[in-house]
Amino acid sequence: MQRFKEKKIKLFALVIFTPLILTTSKVNAGAFGAEIFCTMRDGGNDHESSWEAAYAYIKKQKGGFFKVSPKNAAAQITETVVREKEKLSYCIEYLDELHPNRKLLRDLEKEEKRKEKELEEATEQFSDETLDRYSY
Repeated sequence: MQRFKEKKIKLFALVIFTPLILTTSKVNAGAFGAEIFCTMRDGGNDHESSWEAAYAYIKKQKGGFFKVSPKNAAAQITETVVREKEKLSYCIEYLDELHPNRKLLRDLEKEEKRKEKELEEATEQFSDETLDRYSY
């Protein structure tokens, strides 16, 4: 009975402290990822290279079974810049590039798919016809 209580206490402690440890590393990864992004952008690097470096660092630090999505990493960088706006005030102008207009991107993708479908239909229709080069 005593062993069962000890195991129960250990399990309870594990359940309580594990999220705290994981959250702390996530916050630190996001904070340093934001510093990487902001420092590179301020140094004259383009958005893509700065984003790739920051995102790679955040993914590497997260670990575990689930990886950080690009959207989540961008949110972490934004949160850090807003939270530490005195320290990272020069980076505020670059945040809009982390969150592109999602609706515009979806609309462009739909339009592209529609055009591809029309092209496929036209190609199928054309290939079904037999061409007789001597028919006038």
